[in-house]
Amino acid sequence: MEHKITALRVQKRNPNRVNVYLDGSFAFGLSRIVAAWLRVGQTLSDEKIATLQAEETREAAYQSALRFLNYRPRSEAELRSKLEGKGFEPSVIDATLQRLVEEGWVCDDRFARAWVESRKASRPRSRRLLALELRRKGISEENIQRAVADLEDTELAYQAALRYARRLEGLDYATFYRRLAGFLERRGFAYGTVVATVRRVWEEIRATHDTTT
Repeated sequence: MEHKITALRVQKRNPNRVNVYLDGSFAFGLSRIVAAWLRVGQTLSDEKIATLQAEETREAAYQSALRFLNYRPRSEAELRSKLEGKGFEPSVIDATLQRLVEEGWVCDDRFARAWVESRKASRPRSRRLLALELRRKGISEENIQRAVADLEDTELAYQAALRYARRLEGLDYATFYRRLAGFLERRGFAYGTVVATVRRVWEEIRATHDTTT
């Protein structure tokens, strides 16, 4: 069956959407990008209407994904979970993710590297814990190993300890050790690394104190 477009009206509450009227009655709404080629007087078959609505669904999923990415970078698995939560069908999600990857909006390898660099700069933790965090975000083992390849737990533990040790100034060694060691253990560092790091930081603090008194 053929239907004639009798009106195209921009929605008052959302100027990025257009109401489509067929045969004198409201039929459905479309995003402006999907409705861009439509004209009043044009006829649409039932098949073409179904195609338009499918395209509208794909565009809605794409725009939804871009909004999620606007808050912060996300892995493919995170985006898939978000889109599933919005009720999109698996085929639509697959097509959306493929489009995002092709356009460079999503790249798990880049995401993993950026995640590691961010952690190093703000909240250092062990390679093991960083890898675990990335696995939870759905990053492949190959991308994880590339992201953590150049990391050394000795240096990560030292950087983490330096930040935390500022809170422990003036404490005796036993209390200093207990608190800093506990902190490093929670960050995923092995016992040997923790012991060596606490001793190193304590000795540096004492040396600095001795030179200033």
